[in-house]
Amino acid sequence: MPELRKDPITGRWVIIATDRAKRPTDFVREKVEIHGSGFCPFCSGNEAKTPPEILAYRKDGSPRDAPGWSLRVVSNKFPALGIEGTLNRQGEGLYDKMNGIGAHEVIIETPDHRMTLASMPARAVEDVLWAFRDRILDLKKDRRFKYILIFKNHGEAAGASLEHTHSQLIALPVVPKRVREEVDSAKEYYNFKERCIFCDIIRQEVEDGVRMIAENQAFIALAPYAPRFPFEMWIVPKVHQSAFEESQKYEFEQLAVILKDMLTRLDRVLDSPAYNYVIHTSPIPEASNDYYHWHLEIMPKLTKVAGFEWGTGFYINPTPPEESAKFLREALAPVTA
Repeated sequence: MPELRKDPITGRWVIIATDRAKRPTDFVREKVEIHGSGFCPFCSGNEAKTPPEILAYRKDGSPRDAPGWSLRVVSNKFPALGIEGTLNRQGEGLYDKMNGIGAHEVIIETPDHRMTLASMPARAVEDVLWAFRDRILDLKKDRRFKYILIFKNHGEAAGASLEHTHSQLIALPVVPKRVREEVDSAKEYYNFKERCIFCDIIRQEVEDGVRMIAENQAFIALAPYAPRFPFEMWIVPKVHQSAFEESQKYEFEQLAVILKDMLTRLDRVLDSPAYNYVIHTSPIPEASNDYYHWHLEIMPKLTKVAGFEWGTGFYINPTPPEESAKFLREALAPVTA
């Protein structure tokens, strides 16, 4: 019989199909293949076809907006929000509005068109994480911004318009509703129990083991108890930390290894699926706290959100997290630095 499971953090309910669980081979999906044909503005040599670089990692002293980089950050050519101007908050009767102020940046993760985060060396993946941190720390200085979201769309089915591997950053003048729900629920839990709910989840999941996928010295990877999507997984710091950008060097080293590992396992188990990932971190005004715990959520694109989900807010997941964790544990993906 199907189960209704409640997310302990947000209170969101999901439907888990426990009786006819879909195995990895049961999903009809389009494999993400990197073809490398045609013109790509993100490839080395095409720097003039993107906006000027905001940040670049270069090892040979090469000039900006020219070849010689290992990672580049540029403004999105078609930004969701604009960097210039004031918020100008207004009310129209019971309605509220403000100017669309924000920052929208693209992190081009490698000059090599055929590479992915799963196939890049762990050290190159670590550089991507450092770029996230560098840009967050810089944008936090802008008092107009309240939240900075890092996310990745891998594959056309996940919303990627270019196949060259890249992530995105959007700085917002408000805290997104989903993040606000997580933070407020975590705060309520902490006020009642004087413990972080994420820390409690980590302790229970490590003890139970059934939804654990992998761990290293600093992080665990697990299938959440009430996942919205099949094979959804979270990477969570073992030690309480509320803000991603406060991570230290050894933590970025460990995060790069486990992130590469998880994406390699996904490729192996699900035959290189499209996926999204997001980093949920504390809002800027409350970056350091004892109640919220930053984490990275990876969501393969295996099912579609349709009328029932839109109408109810419930998600239907045809694969129990215990099963998906088992498949991913047994993938035994080798990780090389």
